[in-house]
Amino acid sequence: MNIEELTAIDVHTHAEVSSKGHSSLDDDLHDASSAYFKVEGKRKPTLEETAAYYRERNMAAVIFTVDAESATGTAPVPNEEVAEAAAANPDVLIPFASVDPFRGKAGVKQARRLVEEYGVKGFKFHPSIQGFFPDDRSVAYGLYEVIEETGTIALFHTGQTGIGAGVPGGGGIRLKYSNPLHVDDVAADFPHLKIILAHPSFPWQDEALAVATHKPGVHIDLSGWSPKYFPPQLVQYANTLLKDKVLFGSDFPVLTPDRWLADFAKLGIKDEVRPKILKENAARLLGLTTP
Repeated sequence: MNIEELTAIDVHTHAEVSSKGHSSLDDDLHDASSAYFKVEGKRKPTLEETAAYYRERNMAAVIFTVDAESATGTAPVPNEEVAEAAAANPDVLIPFASVDPFRGKAGVKQARRLVEEYGVKGFKFHPSIQGFFPDDRSVAYGLYEVIEETGTIALFHTGQTGIGAGVPGGGGIRLKYSNPLHVDDVAADFPHLKIILAHPSFPWQDEALAVATHKPGVHIDLSGWSPKYFPPQLVQYANTLLKDKVLFGSDFPVLTPDRWLADFAKLGIKDEVRPKILKENAARLLGLTTP
């Protein structure tokens, strides 16, 4: 991967479908999220189509599935398949994985194997869909130990989710699990763990900013929202105290980088901060450049 030639690094994209056509969410949740996000373009691109999409734009993309099989009964897109696609497209794809925290010791072994044998660079958690509090010591702490030990990254969904929005009862998905304050305990208990709080964390934006300001290892990605809707305090902190810890993310395919970047260009971000958000901060966090 030629970092110098890249225009941006998108730290938040989804592997929506496997090579066999299998999706990690059922059709009702997929359809509802498409309506919620007003999706433009193909809702379930293949891994190769995603690689081609980002290559056309001279961008790199962190890509992952979400393993919430215990809560949803639906198997994820295989982590191994995501990692193999990244290995086949190393100029544009950066593999993250997802391990259902309720897999217990088997999940811990799986996480270590994915790092050691498949080269994954981080792990995605979606507390609301997976149905757990990130600071519940009985659930995911074994996974955090492996992630911290291996120097990989823990990326947590925070705030409201478009998954389940508009479905009766929200599809059973509970928002309470994704308050970023639950990640504050994780950052305190694992002081060398690299953490990304995904999304503007509505309705807990101030909590996310507090955690990221207080804990050196905690970063924020800006995915899932058009920048024109960012709350003013997020823009203020991105320009100042958190200018080295805020990351570009789109949430592709539900929100395209084209749409995100067009709106970001109109946002009141300082000229010297823009390249940090778009590429430099992510490159450093991912270990793609010299610290």
